[in-house]
Amino acid sequence: MLASYFIHMANYNIWANRKLYSACKALGEETIQKECPSYFGSIHKTLNHILLGDMIWMARFLGEENAPTKLDQLLHDNFADLTDARFAFDEKILDFSISLTEERLSEAFQYTDIAGSPHAMPFSICVGHMFNHQTHHRGQVHGLLIQEMEEPPALDLVYFTLEQLEGN
Repeated sequence: MLASYFIHMANYNIWANRKLYSACKALGEETIQKECPSYFGSIHKTLNHILLGDMIWMARFLGEENAPTKLDQLLHDNFADLTDARFAFDEKILDFSISLTEERLSEAFQYTDIAGSPHAMPFSICVGHMFNHQTHHRGQVHGLLIQEMEEPPALDLVYFTLEQLEGN
């Protein structure tokens, strides 16, 4: 059951990112890049951080050595390139989620964080954290969008789920 939930979350991630990026694109590059009071300093930098976090966790999950090593590393300095990278990476997350098994999710997972500290916890918690991290920071972007547009898109998981159940 948990494996199917993570497939649902990967599809939700795609849905939410497409809505969010579409809203950001409508604002234009200047507004997206504009410095503003926020944890990462702009809409662009916050979106960059979400992708950065996904790349770090996925590299850990897949045993890849090419993960970013800094949490503030700028992956793409323009919105079009960031969008392309985001959408391509969303497909990688979906493929990974489809490959998950209940057995794998129940295993212990060991990883080293950015600071070099080792950790161990259930693999399912780490995968869940990746999806939670996305949602948390998309909420920050949504808060920034409220300052720039009349009505940002609703990104709630329940809306995605209702669309899936109703076949929209």
